[in-house]
Amino acid sequence: MISAKQIRAARVFLEWEQRDLAERSGLSLPTIQRMEKMGVERSSAANAAKLQRTLEEGGVEFIPENGGGAGVRLRKVREGEG
Repeated sequence: MISAKQIRAARVFLEWEQRDLAERSGLSLPTIQRMEKMGVERSSAANAAKLQRTLEEGGVEFIPENGGGAGVRLRKVREGEG
């Protein structure tokens, strides 16, 4: 499960405003704001999945907690991709 900090970092990497993420994900702006403040734990599983999928489709990868800390990075563009 991604954290509030990962959501904010991913959005910054993509240079998206909260309203951009809301429009792209189909979630309301207040839902995005709540997730960025409190994390996805207080949202439905469907909304959390939709948010993560939207950010990943935008070009980021979420790095799971593995002892070195959870994180987010830009996905490497492969040949033939955008």
